[in-house]
Amino acid sequence: MYQTRSDTATLGADIRALRKARGLTLVDLSDILGRSVGWLSQVERDKSEPGVNDLRYLAKALDISVSSLFGTGPAPVDEAGFVVRKDSRRPIGSREAGLVEELLSPDLTDDFEMLHSTFEPGAKLFPAVSRPTQEVGYILSGQLKLWIGDAEFSLFPGDSFRIKGEQFRWENPADEPCKVIWVIAPPVY
Repeated sequence: MYQTRSDTATLGADIRALRKARGLTLVDLSDILGRSVGWLSQVERDKSEPGVNDLRYLAKALDISVSSLFGTGPAPVDEAGFVVRKDSRRPIGSREAGLVEELLSPDLTDDFEMLHSTFEPGAKLFPAVSRPTQEVGYILSGQLKLWIGDAEFSLFPGDSFRIKGEQFRWENPADEPCKVIWVIAPPVY
C-alpha cells in the first residue's frame, strides 16, 4: 500500500518547521498572510488543508518555492517518514543561479535537513549570503569554489566543508555539474 502527502500529514509540520526556522510566531505569520491564528494553527496541525492561493502566499512569506510545499511521490506505508527513494525526492529551493536541490530527509520536522544539490556548470551565488545556521557539505562529483568569509576554497570529490553562520558564496567553475550532499541546521527550506 502506498501513501501520499495527505496520508502522511507532513505539510503542516513542514510549515511549522519553516515558520520556526525563520523566527516567526503564529501571530507573525498569520499577520503576514492576513489569515487568523486559528486557521494557521489548524493548517500546521493538518486539521485544515490550505488552498492553492494559500500555498502561494505561504511560500512567499516563508521565502521558498511553491513546489517545496508539495509532497513527494507515493511511498509504501512501511517506508513513509523513514525512507526517501531516489524517484520520490521533493524539489526544494527556487532553482535560481543554476542550483537544483532535492530534499533527502523525509520532511522538515527534524533539527536539520539533508539536501542533494546539483550546481550546473557556471552556476554561481553572488553576492554572498549568510544564514543563522550550521551547514556541512560533502562533494560527490565535480568541482566547487566556495568562499567562507574572506577565505576561498577549491573543493573536489571527497572534500567536505562547514559553514557556521558566516557569509558565503559559491561557484561551479567547471564544465560539468557539481553534486553535493548538504546538511543544514535548523532547516531553512
